[in-house]
Amino acid sequence: MKFTLKKTSKDTLARLGEIETPHGTIDTPIFMPVGTVGTVKGVFPETLVSQIKAQIILGNTYHLYLRPGLDTLRQAGGLHPFMQWDGPILTDSGGYQVYSLAKRRTISEEGVEFQSHIDGSRHLFTPESVIDIQRGIGSDIMMVLDECPPADATFDYAKSSNELTLRWAARCKQRLEVTSSEYGNHQSLFAIVQGVAFHDIRRDSALRLVDMDFPGYAIGGLSVGEPAEVMYEVVERVTPNLPTEKPRYLMGVGTPANLLENIRRGIDMFDCVMPTRNGRNGMLFTTKGILNIRNAKWTQDQSPIDPGLNNSVSSVFSKSYLRHLFISGELLGLQIASIQNLSFYHDLMHKARKAIAEDRYSEFVSETVPIVSRRL
Repeated sequence: MKFTLKKTSKDTLARLGEIETPHGTIDTPIFMPVGTVGTVKGVFPETLVSQIKAQIILGNTYHLYLRPGLDTLRQAGGLHPFMQWDGPILTDSGGYQVYSLAKRRTISEEGVEFQSHIDGSRHLFTPESVIDIQRGIGSDIMMVLDECPPADATFDYAKSSNELTLRWAARCKQRLEVTSSEYGNHQSLFAIVQGVAFHDIRRDSALRLVDMDFPGYAIGGLSVGEPAEVMYEVVERVTPNLPTEKPRYLMGVGTPANLLENIRRGIDMFDCVMPTRNGRNGMLFTTKGILNIRNAKWTQDQSPIDPGLNNSVSSVFSKSYLRHLFISGELLGLQIASIQNLSFYHDLMHKARKAIAEDRYSEFVSETVPIVSRRL
């Protein structure tokens, strides 16, 4: 993997860059659609490329390990050919699933023992095993195993948790160095900065991970219940401690405004289930604002869903038709909403990159955030 920093905004920390991977080049800032179990729900891989303009997607080690399992993935030649996706893939190591399965897991120095949410069977993730699993998946960018503490964790808990995450990161890196790609494509490993909202812990985490010399750095443990202002403050404090010549990834974030504000603070990569999950529930992100397509006000609105986007659904189907699909329980409605929302997110990233290139990012954010955040 190679990261090229092309430009930094003159009045913010926003960065324009490019990540080269074995499966393609990624323009940053970038949003990564979440394909947890080998599919971005309701969206064909071809549509992700031709209509949404996605450049990279995210898969999840925990879910892919449980189903379909490594034997099936290895038989297929890895996740890329299994799901017919030719572009780059990033895999989350499962740390967030460990966080969300609080009643089903036990954390120790060795790793995390957990119960499957599918059948209750017990499994053990160690720093070494998650590298081996991600080797079997064949992702371009792998993540270290980490513990994600809750937003209300005490200072003492956050500190001890971060120490464990740092030790696990070192073990992941050691395992990476003594193993090889199973499919011939180079795989890069990103570290994860933790520490809840405690700035001293976050700084210590960042500096010690930088000393380990990873090719990229993520900020984890945010967007888990803390106010947006706290998230922004943590990112502001962390990014100056990360290398300028390596990509920065904010995990699990978030709303359109969250993305733009964190780009302003020096973040390059994002992922979130929000565009697809909210879309399936009838919430549409558009270039005019946010709308609930189930509302009766759209019953006879024959205007396009979003004429500001150029894809196969947004300027073709009407709000009235999409509402009809949702009220009728038709699956096509979920697909249209997902394509709309992902297209909007990628169009927003395209506009952000253009604004950085033209040295008007601060102005762009001031103009755009009120529009994309308003309710229609």
